[in-house]
Amino acid sequence: MPLDERDLFNERSETRSGRYQCPKCRRTGDYSVRWTRRSKKTRLPLSASDEDRAKFSKVRDYLLRLDEEVTCKACGRRFEIPSQQSVMFADQFAGLPDDDELEQEIKEAAGEPEAAPAVEIKPPLPARFTRKSTGWK
Repeated sequence: MPLDERDLFNERSETRSGRYQCPKCRRTGDYSVRWTRRSKKTRLPLSASDEDRAKFSKVRDYLLRLDEEVTCKACGRRFEIPSQQSVMFADQFAGLPDDDELEQEIKEAAGEPEAAPAVEIKPPLPARFTRKSTGWK
């Protein structure tokens, strides 16, 4: 009897955040999406056949998305998560940088200096606003 997929993987639930845009109000927000991580077991059960051993050697860790829709934080409307992938292999995103690292790398490549705290410089007010009022006549 062939092995079931549950015999090859350990399952663990996890939540990952993603940035999506609501198609109704066009506002972008961070939403938490539920995933199930299926990681390859360290060894096969003793009842495994040669066919199961061949399958087990080719198996990779992956994530399976559980949520298909999220609710917009601004307008309250539910919308579908706009991506083609509901399954992601763990080795696809293992070396990817996070958003902050990516933004920093882009700025360095563009030759922009480090982002200093923004000090707002206001232009001087025109004289008509700074003159002492003479009162109403």
